Amino acid sequence: MSREARRRPSAVGFLKPKRTSPYRNRPPLLTPALTVDGVLIEGKTVLLVRRGRPPWKGRWALPGGFVEIGESCEQAVVREYREETGLAVRPVRLLGVYSDPRRDPRGHIVTVAFLLRRRKGGPREIRGGDDASDARWSPLRRPPPLAADHAQILRDARRTHRAPAR
Repeated sequence: MSREARRRPSAVGFLKPKRTSPYRNRPPLLTPALTVDGVLIEGKTVLLVRRGRPPWKGRWALPGGFVEIGESCEQAVVREYREETGLAVRPVRLLGVYSDPRRDPRGHIVTVAFLLRRRKGGPREIRGGDDASDARWSPLRRPPPLAADHAQILRDARRTHRAPAR
């Protein structure tokens, strides 16, 4: 294993509480992991992915994933969307922060959710990729059962999507 590979934290490492402290003379802090989720609504449909890995393997979900070290939440949602759906998107509005410590069986994982738009001139064809086994458009009003708290995120997105931009 290379020296660089040993220094890079694994995805599993993000799922365990990290003992860190920004202060020299204070005890370390336990912190939750950070993820992003994106909601792309077009017409009366929303783009979903079928999870290819546990937890919720086989269930439909909003595309998203873990924020990498040195990456902003906005950069992470754009990257995750491209990896899982093949589409180029841009965040247009923050939907909310979902932080219930019980929202994910892997541990305390906080997600930052964004409403997205497609980038002009980007790829048009969707495809499941990375840890998504499939990607497809679903009716916005009657999506299939969703993983985690994604049904709540989608309800918030429908409300926000209807509201005029400020």
